[in-house]
Amino acid sequence: MRLSGATRVAGVVGRPIVHSMSPILHNAWLAAAGIDGVYVPFSTEPGRFRAFAESLRGGSVAGLNVTLPFKGEALALADEATFRAASAQAANVLVFREDGTILADNTDGLGMLGAFAEQAPGFDAAAGPVVILGAGGAARGAAAAFVEAGCPQVRIVNRTLLKAQEIAEPLGAVALSLNEAAAAFEGAVAVVNATSAGLSGSAALDVPLEATPPGAVVMDMVYKPLKTPFLAQAEGLGRRTVDGLAMLIGQAVPSFEYFYGRPPPKDVDVRALAIAALGL
Repeated sequence: MRLSGATRVAGVVGRPIVHSMSPILHNAWLAAAGIDGVYVPFSTEPGRFRAFAESLRGGSVAGLNVTLPFKGEALALADEATFRAASAQAANVLVFREDGTILADNTDGLGMLGAFAEQAPGFDAAAGPVVILGAGGAARGAAAAFVEAGCPQVRIVNRTLLKAQEIAEPLGAVALSLNEAAAAFEGAVAVVNATSAGLSGSAALDVPLEATPPGAVVMDMVYKPLKTPFLAQAEGLGRRTVDGLAMLIGQAVPSFEYFYGRPPPKDVDVRALAIAALGL
């Protein structure tokens, strides 16, 4: 990779950030497209995110993907937000314009729906209720995307009911506590784990997936391990599954176009690169 005085810089910010796959995806696309650009990871202390992002106004950095725990703060500091970001109450993309303003978007939902289209062909979000487990920024993005896709009812299930209600109420969704998961799964066409449960080294999510209909599609946003205990349980029940790596790649596509002005090249197998980097 050769850098110049005209190199277009973008990156991803979060904490922790060391294990992010985004630099691998974006830099592979940049190399294949022959773009004078680079994509780098940033880490900032909690409480200093706003100051960090504000310092990038003016376009010296083209933009940032934003991951945990800063998605809510990212939306709050933007001068303009897309409908997706406003509906999700969270942003995973910040675009730094040359006039000093900041645009916020949320491509998590696009990535999620793209992952369903890729790994569960024929899935129709408008065919029935969808259950989302969790109440963080990723859950907000997923809920907003399903509402926009015409889902008749989105059910937010979380250990803390109040947090589920905070997401559900603005979107007209239904909030339920974790001990109501079995009831939430009734008639669901999809179940999405938007929590970090099942992430390498963490405890698996304990929910009664057997209460889902046989035709339900089960997704886990976690991508390390690629097949989480949650997905393994779903497969054991005969459910179709969607993994978090497909979503990660899906959300990165519109992000790349924001940052570098064109879609990423399609002839790069970034999934294989990510799997190799993950040691899977």
